[in-house]
Amino acid sequence: MNLPATGRRVLISGASRGLGRALAQAFADNGDRVAVHFGSREEEARATLASLAGEGHVLVGGDLSDPAGAADVAGRAAAALGGSPDVLVNNAAVNLPHPLADTSYEDWAALWQRHVSVNLLATANLSHLAARGMIDRGTGGRIVNIGSRGAFRGEPDHPAYGATKAAVHALGQSLAVSLAPYGIAVASVAPGFFGTERVAHRLSGEEGAAIRAQSPFGRAGTAQEIAAAVLWLASPVAEWASGTVLDLNGASHLRT
Repeated sequence: MNLPATGRRVLISGASRGLGRALAQAFADNGDRVAVHFGSREEEARATLASLAGEGHVLVGGDLSDPAGAADVAGRAAAALGGSPDVLVNNAAVNLPHPLADTSYEDWAALWQRHVSVNLLATANLSHLAARGMIDRGTGGRIVNIGSRGAFRGEPDHPAYGATKAAVHALGQSLAVSLAPYGIAVASVAPGFFGTERVAHRLSGEEGAAIRAQSPFGRAGTAQEIAAAVLWLASPVAEWASGTVLDLNGASHLRT
């Protein structure tokens, strides 16, 4: 299997802002060509596209919660990049509050369905589509899933988020075993709290102090730190990390 170190075709789901933007920038800086996926935030996705170094990057919109939509996104990304991706980063996710005691049954059921459709099923469907292309091409590849610390420590106000991220970790490990014979390595990262423009307001005042106190380093993580770890997991030298779930939480939650 001959996976190049640079110049790869990379599909990043949910890349319009935040971590998705940092991921796109990291791969572009590495010399790869990136398909920037967005669901509804086209203007922000175009800003991400404009920020990328190098050439050959493309914008692909579409609803990943629908299997047909996921297939359409994968197909258009492959057509625009000149072939199916060498690297898939499953970053698209929803994280909507729904504490049980304060959520009606109707809202509870709807929010669970939404989290499962986007966080888990879209990840599974894009992984199938990308992996089939890698298998058919015969050159191997990489799939990296964005999970969460919440899969291990619990998310009392966001239980569907925690549960679906735990499922994403398990999915990645299952695929790591099944796809290894084809030279495809699959890994996940489990970030703790990290700063983006979407959550910047939470890092001020008492809430910000409490978030920073979660880590003995006394700070929150950065999207760039998460992106750097993903870039390594997607590299040719990281094949032996296939199946791992890499904690990226500044020692704020230690698993045994």
